[in-house]
Amino acid sequence: MTAIQPFVVVDAFTERPFAGNPAAVCILERPADETWMRNVAREMNLSETAFLHPEADGYRLRWLTPAVEVDLCGHATLASAHVLWESGRLAPGVQARFHTRSGLLTAIQRGGMIELDFPAKPIQPCEAPTGLAAALGADPALVGRNQFDYLIELASEDLVRGLAPDHGALAALPVRGVIVTAAAGTAPFDFVSRFFAPGSGVAEDPVTGSAHCALGPFWGARLGKTELSAYQASARGGIVQVTLRGERVLLGGHAVTVSRGEILGPLSAVTATRG
Repeated sequence: MTAIQPFVVVDAFTERPFAGNPAAVCILERPADETWMRNVAREMNLSETAFLHPEADGYRLRWLTPAVEVDLCGHATLASAHVLWESGRLAPGVQARFHTRSGLLTAIQRGGMIELDFPAKPIQPCEAPTGLAAALGADPALVGRNQFDYLIELASEDLVRGLAPDHGALAALPVRGVIVTAAAGTAPFDFVSRFFAPGSGVAEDPVTGSAHCALGPFWGARLGKTELSAYQASARGGIVQVTLRGERVLLGGHAVTVSRGEILGPLSAVTATRG
């Protein structure tokens, strides 16, 4: 018998379709086969596909790029919460709870947005790795690093927007990705950023919630603010509202469903045979 697994594609950190960051969301009845999930993530070919199934008082949530499984992802978590409320699996106003490789993450509906409660991931200043400036095509004003990424500050928003990096060179760095940021040149935003993760199978991520776990503390300290408005200046673009709460960062954004479909076939790996 052919199994059917529904999926939903959601654009996260945007109020309009075809902007923000698309994530595929698969809500499962039980844990799925590892190889099958990796195959599905490659087939979807989005920066992340979210797989979740009921567990304890919430859902077990995992995020896979076309190449690897990641430890923290904002936009696919926001998309997953959106689908749980939209589908009626969670009643309006009920908190979404996700058990993940980064611990318990929660989401609530607030003021027309979804607000994620994530761990802060502050950076520490460090020496620039060899070849970084050449790979970016820009001279860093500051280089820092946390457990996931390098964070690079540039002198202006225009420099961030105009980057055309060497993705092959960036992929050689021993990190998940590279966050590039600058103070925003115009209101209403406090800072802008872009995120490159070719080593994780994503040349440029359109809007990266988890990067704001580093960007929020960085710009909060710089600007003396605990509430910030951020714009990720990819081709699709997206807005993230950031609130600092000590060791936690609240990430607010909108989400919109853009498509629904079905994955056909067994929910496990299929071994090819030669005819």
